[in-house]
Amino acid sequence: MNRKTQNTDHRLPLYRLLWCRVRYYQQLHEISDEALANSLGVHIRTLKEYDKSAENVTFGRLDSFLYVNEMSLEDLLSC
Repeated sequence: MNRKTQNTDHRLPLYRLLWCRVRYYQQLHEISDEALANSLGVHIRTLKEYDKSAENVTFGRLDSFLYVNEMSLEDLLSC
């Protein structure tokens, strides 16, 4: 196995990391799925799709979430 393959075997894609942090923040602050969906500008069903594959979470939606919750990307990554 080459070095490049070894490094990507346990790699967590950025979109997945960000989505996991959003869901973690949601749990910490007891935010409902409805409120989370509203802050992202999506339907509640879309949250379940993001749970399966967060590839479609846009930076615009993430920015909206951060704005609504008065936090920075650094805040999200450090929670």
